[in-house]
Amino acid sequence: MTHVLLFHHALGLTPGLLGFADTLRADGHEVTTPDLFDGRTFATVEEGVAFASEAGFGALTERGVRAADDLPDDLVYAGVSLGVMPAQQLAQTRAGARGALLLEAAVPTSEFGAWPVGLPVQVHGMDADPYFAEEDLPAARALVEEAGSAGELFLYPGGGHLFLDPSSPAYDATAAELATERIRGFLRALS
Repeated sequence: MTHVLLFHHALGLTPGLLGFADTLRADGHEVTTPDLFDGRTFATVEEGVAFASEAGFGALTERGVRAADDLPDDLVYAGVSLGVMPAQQLAQTRAGARGALLLEAAVPTSEFGAWPVGLPVQVHGMDADPYFAEEDLPAARALVEEAGSAGELFLYPGGGHLFLDPSSPAYDATAAELATERIRGFLRALS
């Protein structure tokens, strides 16, 4: 089984995200869920982004990177939306990564250097999500192309952001179920 380092989104470490981590644990994976917001959660993406902006996106990303310091090298790095920044940085810069799950966001690989040769990655997002489709989809497509046969991009119909989290107002049960099954398969293949 794998060890997943899972970073939360702008709503914080919500019950829905913790439930997703428990789903992966039920498959036998170890899942670490650092709280980059020190217990704070938010009702809307806008409130969470405002908090993150005030705290400093760079500082929060660095805090996420440091969360890996005492963990083994052979991790799967996973992030949801805002949490993609530390997950993608670690996947691209920390030796020994087993894979990456970039959920509802992606950044250009040039932010952290080239995508590591052969490193498996899945990117999941909704095709009409204004945060993902308008801002991150080009980066996701380029990343998957750079990853070659190790990369997969999954688009789901709909415009909700944070569709995977049942505690989010944009939760989409059908898309979340399909994405979760694909993620579970990805992790099984790495075991």
